[in-house]
Amino acid sequence: MQSHEIRRRFLTFFEKRGHTLIPSASLIPENDPSVLFNTAGMQPLVPYLLGETHPSGAARLVNAQKCVRTVDIDEIGDNTHATFFEMLGNWSLGDYFKEDAIKWSFEFLTDQNEGLGLDPNRLYVTVFEGDENAPRDNEAFEIWKKYIPEHRIYFMSAKSNWWSPGDNGPCGPDSEMFYDVTYEGLGDLTPEAYRKADDEQKVVEIWNDVFMEYEKKDGKVIGKLSKKNVDTGSGLERITMVSQGVNNIYDTDLLKPIVEKIKNYSKVADPKAMRIVADHMRTATFMIADGVLPSNTDRGYVLRRLLRRARYYYDSIGAIDEALGGLVSTVVSIYKGTDYGLERKLFHIDSVVNEEEKTFSAHLVFGKKLLEKMIKEEGSISAENAFLLYSTYGFPFELITDIAKENNISVDTEGFLEKKKAHQEISRAGSEKKFKGGLADTSEISTRYHTATHLLHKALRTVLGVHVFQKGSNITAERMRFDFSHGEKMTDEQKKMTEDLVNEKINEALPVRYDDLPIEEAKKMGAMGLFGDKYGDVVRVYTIGEGDQKWSMELCGGPHVKNTSELGHFKIVKEEAVSAGVRRIKAILE
Repeated sequence: MQSHEIRRRFLTFFEKRGHTLIPSASLIPENDPSVLFNTAGMQPLVPYLLGETHPSGAARLVNAQKCVRTVDIDEIGDNTHATFFEMLGNWSLGDYFKEDAIKWSFEFLTDQNEGLGLDPNRLYVTVFEGDENAPRDNEAFEIWKKYIPEHRIYFMSAKSNWWSPGDNGPCGPDSEMFYDVTYEGLGDLTPEAYRKADDEQKVVEIWNDVFMEYEKKDGKVIGKLSKKNVDTGSGLERITMVSQGVNNIYDTDLLKPIVEKIKNYSKVADPKAMRIVADHMRTATFMIADGVLPSNTDRGYVLRRLLRRARYYYDSIGAIDEALGGLVSTVVSIYKGTDYGLERKLFHIDSVVNEEEKTFSAHLVFGKKLLEKMIKEEGSISAENAFLLYSTYGFPFELITDIAKENNISVDTEGFLEKKKAHQEISRAGSEKKFKGGLADTSEISTRYHTATHLLHKALRTVLGVHVFQKGSNITAERMRFDFSHGEKMTDEQKKMTEDLVNEKINEALPVRYDDLPIEEAKKMGAMGLFGDKYGDVVRVYTIGEGDQKWSMELCGGPHVKNTSELGHFKIVKEEAVSAGVRRIKAILE
């Protein structure tokens, strides 16, 4: 079964069971400073899992969500890890709970007609064993016994079978499904044998049902939620793997065409290097399509890191004369016919990759020679040399450590980090260091800053022109950061005009309200959508001001104040360039 059919079957299966189909959100989280990318299917839905009504009004949702996660980058090239993946998810917002969630999970995986038709004799299940926070999940265990023999259901600790967003919020036990991917079949396994098979990737996790029934506060479970939610997810790459009868995701139709093209260009048989290049180019393609550009900070640095890592490994297998951009069309062809629209952005993606490649390739040859000399003459990589490779030759530090591991030499990591911090040339890299379960800060001050971004957005369009659109934002309790499309530095007069306009609207004490509207109606009313995202049929529109005083209308799901008079005095602290055609304003509320 092809991946596009698996995706279609999943969405159709749950639509038939009363779930409303919603589109994938962008890889770039909307107004969530806690994470660089959407790293899980539930992340864009956090406000609704916390109790807000979804704009569709539905209590059952289903979609395929684009995700990027680089926390496992060292594992890329093994059988199951990828930096980009699609998470197929279905949710219950205070509606059904364990009984239906487990039943439908099992039915989709094993049903021959509507589902995947997987062999139930190769399926293993884990449930929560209980601890000081919550009792053993006997309810899930008893339900699973209707579908799976008792001796293939294993009780596991909170480390693997408890979901929590962090120190605060909804949490609860989960139940995970694993599939036997060996040729001969493992049969019944003792708990010890099962754990060994998991470690050896002979069984692979293909589904997870999270039962949010508890509430955590300041790191402690304080009781049960009044409204229980279900968050389930299945990685498309992994269920495609088991459906297509292969033991790794790189032999599926989602990645194999890229690997095969790389193999045609290579002169060295290094399967892991080929997989790394394939994975990184697929991820880079989706990042660029969603508006990320290479840079030395935040998302841009994650993209730059992936592209430069891909270029290094492409060279290592002998594809020195082949451009990475030549792989983009293969990635795009795999997703032809999906709602992601990669084909419309092919030229742009290819241009960004080629430009970044030119920048790095000029340094790569010299940096590689220097690195080889360090390995040969010194037998280790000092902090000074690591920082030289990093700052002068553009080697991501993770690439330096990769090469060190391959040559069995050490890197002075601590010394490098001290130098990096002292020079402040590159921000901390990797979304994995910012991920805190996907929950945005909804404190009073952050809510004020978030509302202020709407005032600022309209003010910039008034002062600079209608070519201005929001490209991203980052909000903390100390300040707001707002990225927008504009090709040149703002003058002092323009900054003053923008600042004055925002404060004028604050002083007018404009009301702030939202309406859930059909998307076509929202467009006719002139509402603006952030980041150019694709939205569902019903959207939430926040309006600031009424009648002749109406100031802005935007599609948004974040927290807002009820009146602009709550904001305080707005002050622009800094205006600077982020990348070509993108500027950034840093501002505070006094």
